[in-house]
Formats: sequence, structure tokens, C-alpha cells
Amino acid sequence: MKITSAKFVISNSEAAKCPPERIPEYAFIGRSNVGKSSLINMLTGNKSLAKTSAKPGKTQLINHFKINENWFLVDLPGYGYAKVSKKVKATFQKFITDYFETREQLVCAFVLIDIRLEPQKIDLEFFTYLGESQIPFIMIFTKADKIGVTKVDHAVKNYQKAMLAENWEELPPYFVTSSETGRGREEILAYIDELNQDFFKEDPLGKH
Repeated sequence: MKITSAKFVISNSEAAKCPPERIPEYAFIGRSNVGKSSLINMLTGNKSLAKTSAKPGKTQLINHFKINENWFLVDLPGYGYAKVSKKVKATFQKFITDYFETREQLVCAFVLIDIRLEPQKIDLEFFTYLGESQIPFIMIFTKADKIGVTKVDHAVKNYQKAMLAENWEELPPYFVTSSETGRGREEILAYIDELNQDFFKEDPLGKH
């Protein structure tokens, strides 16, 4: 897939106020400081589309970006170590879960994982939530340029072992990425392109 246009459409904190268009939507989410904004900018080829910050937890809204005028990339707040009050964090969780549970246009979630870390309890809990809510998701390992090839394979296998230990019958697809080198970009965009084609076949009323 070649990205010819990527533009910001709306930010809000209510799933009900998300764009009404019947076009496929892909949500990007992960722990704070996982490199989500950098990955979004790398995928879209626009270095300033999603705002990157040195402060974890900066994204506090549902951000919709329209790509190629026919699908949405959605930047969701990070979960985990954001330095915000418990009350605000609870609000994050509520509108994130509202979004996942009510957004019919959502095709799947891309859950970002820092490949340098051992399996994190909060990530595994979030996988379980998505699985129990029957929301398809993809694992996106970020920052692969920071470690060697052998460690990349080891990190992926560690996460798979941790999930199998929690009785997952089928493991989700995964991609290994680097915002610095562009690794994973073509594979992820090709995957989205394939899902988009399936979406429009099943929903001919959707806007192309």
C-alpha cells in the first residue's frame, strides 16, 4: 500500500463522537512510552502527524487520522505508567473500553510492545481483555533496532510462551518494527490493505 494522504480529523474522549463514516478503522495502543507516535509517523511517512513527547502518557484522547481517504488510523491513549491522577486514569480506561466495545468500524487493534522488555503483566492483561471481548488484535514489537537479531527472536518467543502459559489456544499475528529504520512498515501496510479489501467486500455500503 502506498500512502498518498494522511490527515488529522478529530480528537475526543467519547466513543460516541467518533467519525460516523463506514470505513475500516485500526486502533493503535500500548503502554506509555512504547514509541506509538513514532511508529504512526513512520507508517504514514509523516514525521509530524502524531505528536511525539518525552513525557509518557501525553496522548489522552481518541485521535482519528484519515489515511488515503478510505480508512482511519486511530491513536489511543497509552495504558500503564502515565503520570496522571487515578481519577483521570479511570476515565481513560472507560473511554478506551467504550471505544473497543462499541466501535463497529473497528477491524482490529494493534497493540504495541517494547521488544527490549520481558513480558509485562499489564500487556498480558490487556491481551486477555481483548480476547474476552472478542476484539481481533495484532502484536507490534517496537524498537527492534535497539537490540540484536537473536534477542529479537528471543523476546518474541518469550511473549508467546507467556501467552501460552495463560491458556491462549491461538496466538495473534505479530510484526517486528523499528521507527528508526522503517522495519515492518511494508508488512503492516500490506496487512492493513488486505483487511481493507475484505472490509469493503463484506460492507459494500462502506465508502471507498
